[in-house]
Amino acid sequence: MAADKYVIPTHLDDPELIGLWTLDEFLAMVIPFAWGILSQHILIGMFLSGAGWWGLRKAKAGRATSWLLHMAYWHLPSGFTGLRATPPSYLRLMAG
Repeated sequence: MAADKYVIPTHLDDPELIGLWTLDEFLAMVIPFAWGILSQHILIGMFLSGAGWWGLRKAKAGRATSWLLHMAYWHLPSGFTGLRATPPSYLRLMAG
């Protein structure tokens, strides 16, 4: 039997990977490690990068990265994430 003409991908929604890590996990490891190198505290940077990767991995726990952004929106102060809050009801005519 000939090879199929059409190929259906098995994983459509997989995140992009850098090596073995997603982009956010990679940044959680690289930023503290780079800080450790620049401040000449390499062991502290290595510890913080490992803790950052482990903590982010546990915080996501099989969920999408957007879950952390949603939690930050609801639990951190309004200006912290840079996301707009819903305008108050007395300004609804100005909102559009």
